[in-house]
Formats: sequence, C-alpha cells, structure tokens
Amino acid sequence: MRLYLSSFRLGHHPEFLVRMAGEAARVAVVANAMDGQPPDIRRQAVERELAALSELQLRPAELDLRGYAGDPAALSESLAENDALWVRGGNVFMLRHALHLSGGDTVLPDLLRRDALAYAGYSAGPCVLAPSLRGLEAVDDAAAVPRTYGTSPIFDGLGVLPYAIVPHYRSPDHPENAACDQVAARYAAAGVPHRTLRDGQALVIDGATEAIC
Repeated sequence: MRLYLSSFRLGHHPEFLVRMAGEAARVAVVANAMDGQPPDIRRQAVERELAALSELQLRPAELDLRGYAGDPAALSESLAENDALWVRGGNVFMLRHALHLSGGDTVLPDLLRRDALAYAGYSAGPCVLAPSLRGLEAVDDAAAVPRTYGTSPIFDGLGVLPYAIVPHYRSPDHPENAACDQVAARYAAAGVPHRTLRDGQALVIDGATEAIC
C-alpha cells in the first residue's frame, strides 16, 4: 500500500508523492469534499489542484465521483486507468457520502490493499481513511450532507488506516487549527488512536515503511 497523506495541499516534500506515483503518472483528482460549495468555487478548487500537480510533471484529470453513482464497476475501471489518486480537502462528510454513492468505499480500499494505485491527498482526503469520522464534526459541517442530499451523514470511515488523522495540528496560519487541536486533545483523552500532522507535513506509507516527512 502506497499513501502520501498531507496536512495541507502538497506539503513540503511532494517529491515523495512523485516517487510513489511514478514520473509522468496519471493522477485522478477527486474533489468531492467540495461538493457543497457553489459550482464556480468548486471549479476553481479543482483547477488549483490540476495546476499544482501539473507543475510536478504529473498528468492529472478530475474524477468526479458523482458521475459513478450506483456504478462501482465503472468506477473501478476508471480508477484502474490511473497510477494514483489525489483526494483534496474540504468537507470530509461530503467526500464520504460521494464515496458511498459511487461504491468507492468498497472499490478503493480493495485497490489500495492490492497496491493497484497510490493514494494521496490532504486534509479530508487522509481523514476519510480512518476507522471512524467521529469527532471531525467539530471541524467539518456534517449537516451539509442532509442539506444537500436529504440523507444522514456517514460516520464510518473507510478503515484503510487503523487510526485517525488530524490535519492542521498546531498550524496557526490555518483557519481550522484551533478546532483540529481540540479534536486531537479529545482523541488523546479518550484513547482514540490517531496521528497529528502540521501543515507542511505528510505521512508517507510505502509497504511496511511509515514516516512523517
């Protein structure tokens, strides 16, 4: 399994991402954490990711999970055409909902465990890999899911990791810093396994090797 899990955007060492994905890798950009935003804001967010990844000489293109609702087989085929996945930040509950509707919450963990592609991203992207999303409602608006889709938010994570990820930890320049610090404190008090990441840092997992860079 190959994971490049950044706190914010590419982090200080995107070379680990390039090494993991491969030079000129095809990268599917998932921006569904931004689905609750106005279309123009969401489009700008996607363009920002495409530009940043292109600067690394990667070949990114958006993969919108909404286009695969009820068709996990098609999603699996599309993912298989890529070398890596880049899952940007935003609302983790909106991202989790999109993964559920598309069947990505079944397809993606299977691909990762088979090492069929590398997984990378930041903020909500790493957070959704945890066993549970409980606690993150203090940072992201879980009610955005029922407002947008009329259904309850999902608090089960994908379970790819055995612990939670808390981004933006002790990162005073980020607007979610205080809320994330509080989440980390609550996890610690409750004995919830977790990893904290400051902005600029990334958790890199390559097979049995795990390090924060």
